[in-house]
Amino acid sequence: MIMFLLVPNVFITAILLFAGMIMPALSYAGGIVLNQTRIIYPLNQKQSNITVRNTSELERYMIQSWVEDASGGKNRDFILTPPLFVSNPGDENALRLMFLGGTLPTDRESLYRLTVKAIPAVNKDEVKERNVLMLATAIRIKLFVRPDGLLPPVEKAPSELNFSRNGSEITVSNPTPYYITMVKITVNGKVVSKNVMVPPMGHETFPSPTHTSVLTYKVINDHGGMSNELTGEIK
Repeated sequence: MIMFLLVPNVFITAILLFAGMIMPALSYAGGIVLNQTRIIYPLNQKQSNITVRNTSELERYMIQSWVEDASGGKNRDFILTPPLFVSNPGDENALRLMFLGGTLPTDRESLYRLTVKAIPAVNKDEVKERNVLMLATAIRIKLFVRPDGLLPPVEKAPSELNFSRNGSEITVSNPTPYYITMVKITVNGKVVSKNVMVPPMGHETFPSPTHTSVLTYKVINDHGGMSNELTGEIK
């Protein structure tokens, strides 16, 4: 958690980030709501719109948005308009996301992260001569750039995962061109990992204290919802 403290003539800013949030349909930060928890951006698409809604009946917010690369570094492959605006109570605003170009793989997805920060408006007269503690909150969601013509179809990708054991760990290999987020990974009825994102043509590992040949899991789909339970064989 990051906070900002308002005192006379002093303004210290910080952010509370909800990274990798998995929620059924919406992403929240204070009274600010996004209409999606992840963005699938077709590589040949000119733009994508994200809806930002202020659900508060009283609070105004300054909204600031930006795109980072997968490691959290600054990135100029995308532009967001407007990058900064005021959201009044009940407002619904559209953020326009545009890819500016750049060299990206055409045989697999690329990962970015979109952050939307909500800073509560401050009445200077009300906080004058007083110490006021306030929180700026932010939503961070994944942004997947998807080239055309990837195979297999995305809905079939989760069943392509392969599992192998190495001592007390299980390795999951992803031969598909998609990022696959596994959740509720269960071995012998026990959840061994809550959330694992496996990169395209890559692998990840997670602990498994019990030896068995089968595990179950769910994945997050393009709409941010969870799939039905899937079964994997550990080889």
